This record gives sequence, structure tokens and C-alpha cells, in this order.
Amino acid sequence: MTKTKIIAFQGRPGAYSDLACRQARPGWETLPCEDFHSTIKAVQTGKADQAMLPCENNLVGRVPDIHTLLPSSDLFIVGEHFQRVEHCLIGIKGAKISDIKRLHTHPVAMGQVSELIQSLHIEPIIQFDTAGSTEIIAKLNNKEDAAIASSLAAELNGLEILQHNVEDKSYNTTRFYIVAQEKEIPAIEEPNILTTLLFKTKNIPSALYKALGGFATNNINMTRLESCMADGNFIATKFLVDVDGHIEEASLKRAINELRFYAEECVILGVYPASPYRQSKH
Repeated sequence: MTKTKIIAFQGRPGAYSDLACRQARPGWETLPCEDFHSTIKAVQTGKADQAMLPCENNLVGRVPDIHTLLPSSDLFIVGEHFQRVEHCLIGIKGAKISDIKRLHTHPVAMGQVSELIQSLHIEPIIQFDTAGSTEIIAKLNNKEDAAIASSLAAELNGLEILQHNVEDKSYNTTRFYIVAQEKEIPAIEEPNILTTLLFKTKNIPSALYKALGGFATNNINMTRLESCMADGNFIATKFLVDVDGHIEEASLKRAINELRFYAEECVILGVYPASPYRQSKH
């Protein structure tokens, strides 16, 4: 009998990360974890085969913890997933929108439904997690308490969706890295491959400009460049980069060799297929 594979995520059952796991890895068991550290540890210890880690959102920007935790985890990026964030207004069975007086959810989600809050004149109550807020209102069992979370969270907690897509912006999307213990590098002839790397520049004039110059001269498209402080040092800076291309392609090899000349360190975090979501947006 084939063992069911497990993918870990940060959050409570029904969180958007849980939904992302179910869409990216249908048929896999999802494993909720308290924080990003325990999510990564689940893969490191073999408790999970992979983990779903949010890295950026098109409304609120990057997820900073991932910059710190992933490079030191000895895990590799084996895929990416884009999850549309569709907020639902959720209440207990029999509740109506007119009954609501208090709204529970995570602070980021709360900021994304400000128009709803203003229109209903309800009190926002901050909770630790979107899916966790549905667990809270289920326990309260009060028609005056509602939550903002995913449709999956409503289903798992036996609650009712009072209104779909209540977010202020309809394009709210989170990108995730899918990570594992072992590299899963695609064949070089496969199309639409991404490479993610992390490097630290030398503390010399024009180091970043020169380090990135190789990507330009070798016609490599850079899809993401993020800076983060290195080891709490105000002088040293690390940069996380996503580029189009396979690490074995000659042009990308030349670009990375040039980068290494101006960088103190350079680590390849993953070589993996680009999500079909990218092609749909072209």
C-alpha cells in the first residue's frame, strides 16, 4: 500500500496555506504547524515530505521570515504556487449579515476588508490567524460574531458563508515556495524553469551593480530581487534573486560565475518549474 505523502504549512486547518497545499498537491495529507520554524522542521525531520512557505504577496510584499529561515534550513525549493486570496465573510449557522457586530480575523486580512468594516459599522477584533478566527466564532456560537477566512475554513468548522469575495482588492494573490529535503532539478530541456539564489555582496563600491551586470550581459530575465540584512549587520546585505532559466544553461552559468566574483557567498536555493499561473498572466 502506497503511503500518503504529507505537505506541511503554517497555520490552522483551513488557512490559505492549507488551501494552497490542497491545490498544489491534490491527494496529499496537509499538516498544520504553529509557525514557519516548525513547518520547516517537519520536513527536516521527515514528518512531512514537503512544505508550503509563503514568500510574497502582491498587496503586502515579502514575507520576511522566509529570507532568514530558508537559507539555513538545508531545504531546497522544488516548486512554486500562486494562491488567490478570496476572503469570505463567515458566520454561524442561521446568522445573517445584519446580525454581525464583531469581526474576527488576522490583522493583514483585516486591513484587506476595510470597506466591508466601514459599510457594516462593525467592531474589528484581531486574531492570530484567519482560519483560527473561524474556530473562535464556532466556539462562541453567537450570531453577532463573524470571521474573515477562506471557504475551506468555513467548511471545516461547520460554518456558513454569508458573502464571498469581500476583499477590497480582487487581485490579492500570495506566492509560495514549495520546499523539500532533496533537490528535484528538472531536465535542462524542460521549458519555463526558474532558479532562486541568495548572495551577499562584498563591501566595495558598485558591488551590487557589478554582481548583477552578468545577468544583463547574458540576457537573463530577473523576476525578483529582494534585499535583507545579513546577520544583523548594518553593513553587509544579502539579496534573494529569482531568474528565468536553468542552472545548467550556459548563459545562466556565465551570469552566476560573474556574480560570484563580486559576492562573498552565493547559494543556489532551488531550480524548479515555473507555475502555470505565470503564463496565464502574460
